[in-house]
Amino acid sequence: MQRLELTWIGKGEDPAIEPRILLHDPSKDYGDPNSENMLIHGDNLLALKALEQDYAGRVKCIYIDPPYNTGSAFEHYDDNLEHSTWLKLMRSRLEILRNLLAPEGSIWIQIDDEEQAYLKVICDEVFGRNNFINMISVNMKNVAGASGGGEDKRLKKNCEYILAYAKEYSSLPLFNGPYQYTEMSDLIQQYLDAGKSWKYTTVLVDPGQKEYVGSTVDGDKNEIKVYLRKNPIMMSIKQIAKRDGITEKEAYKKYGISVFQTTNAQSSIRTRIMDYRSEQKIAEDLISIEYIPKTGKNRGKIYEQFYKGDKCRLFVWLKDTSEIINGELFKKDLQGTYWDMNPWMKNVAKEGGVDFGNGKKPEILISQIIEMTTTADELVLDSFLGSGTTTAVAQKLNRKYIGIEMGTQAYTHCKVRMDRVIDGEQTGISQKVSWQGGGGYKFYELAPTLIEKDKYGNPVFSNKYNSEMLVAAVAKINGFHYAPDSEVFWKQGFSQDSSYIYVTTQYLTAAMLDGIAAELSGMESLLICAPAFDVGLGKRYDNINVRKIPQSVLSKCEFGADNYNLNIIDVPELDEEEWDDD
Repeated sequence: MQRLELTWIGKGEDPAIEPRILLHDPSKDYGDPNSENMLIHGDNLLALKALEQDYAGRVKCIYIDPPYNTGSAFEHYDDNLEHSTWLKLMRSRLEILRNLLAPEGSIWIQIDDEEQAYLKVICDEVFGRNNFINMISVNMKNVAGASGGGEDKRLKKNCEYILAYAKEYSSLPLFNGPYQYTEMSDLIQQYLDAGKSWKYTTVLVDPGQKEYVGSTVDGDKNEIKVYLRKNPIMMSIKQIAKRDGITEKEAYKKYGISVFQTTNAQSSIRTRIMDYRSEQKIAEDLISIEYIPKTGKNRGKIYEQFYKGDKCRLFVWLKDTSEIINGELFKKDLQGTYWDMNPWMKNVAKEGGVDFGNGKKPEILISQIIEMTTTADELVLDSFLGSGTTTAVAQKLNRKYIGIEMGTQAYTHCKVRMDRVIDGEQTGISQKVSWQGGGGYKFYELAPTLIEKDKYGNPVFSNKYNSEMLVAAVAKINGFHYAPDSEVFWKQGFSQDSSYIYVTTQYLTAAMLDGIAAELSGMESLLICAPAFDVGLGKRYDNINVRKIPQSVLSKCEFGADNYNLNIIDVPELDEEEWDDD
């Protein structure tokens, strides 16, 4: 049956990727020694394959910002791959990334308009078109290199795109709402230009002396404390700007957290306060209350509200729907599929204290995605880590993370940045989330290829492997989890509860096999990998499979590729006798 699909030169000729082991380098760890967070240096296709066995179905959110294949030479990446090659490399990675996603997880891929349409079709094939969530347009107009065009035949570029897919759309939870930000002075001008009334015009300059008058209760009999506010001072923005000799924009910046409007909001709390005010014959114009809400964003903590006049008009604070960013006040509103990152682009180069040229994304962008899709301690992954933005944000938001970077910037950018984050650096979203430092990570390198050629051109195990690495690698390639049993020497790994592997570099004799078989229960099975063994041992026991190494792993995958832009080692074919495990 025919289906709609994108084709290219080499499609379907994907390599059998070697599932390498990861080598922990404690000298590059930082922070909490018990941290489960990971920074991995190495080719990201190999690294993803290395993670697949232990992390399949565990990652809640993936964000990647792959090279855009724009034809320009980026400082840290070769971003000028031939089109078919780019498609092939992206699909190989996307397939493993999908395997790593949890059923309720999602992936977010940032791209520009050169490859966006092709990437969308590939993602439809890999993730399923029914799992497409959204395509988000992101205003990145101050990113150097992303503002090309503007000539006679092309419009100036100021947007990039994020493709979002679910692993299983039916299992995807509701998002925590993303927000868009508008500079307050611009927003006010928009209201005036449209003939709309802008209501946030009053400043509570001084809330007055606070005097406890008594308590009432809400509908659940929880205490509400009531306070008189003696001699409060309230002024309009125009008045306070004139008093201070500043512009209204400067007044909003200086006094924005104290700007409010009043409303006749219908609520049980307001009704109770109106009744209490009348019962107690309170004459003061301004009163405040303190109570602990049971629902809403302030639930579980003491919350203060102000009421004005006999009608108890509730104060609604501008600060509750706005945010101070780089010293400017911005209105915060729930947004859709257009995200304006321009307000943060002017300081993005300073974030994390590392310079990454054209490829750096603002922390606020990544934090928006992570906060929408995850909760504390859930796992986030970025396999094109670049300067370390995703892991920096994940650390500050108390998420677990895995970051993969193939270039030297794994050391010069990612590690440097993460060390600063753990020490409490204050760029990016640090002040927004009250980041004070903490946490940690472990650093890993990809192991070299397991099999190489000797001087005669024969495949042999790499001399860079010690005995422990060798056992772990052979176990992994055969689908076993490396987990040596301290009491039973031949239980070096498992694939199921009662299936084990034993890897030895010694000659296996019949007596050795019989000794192992005597300890093996009838419900257990064992794979033994050895360089040589007595004739007939491969069929001696029904629940013990004996294979030669390295020959038995040669057909499992392709060896010798440290970068999937390079040629893969040509492992010589063996005749039938050489492949015979007996």
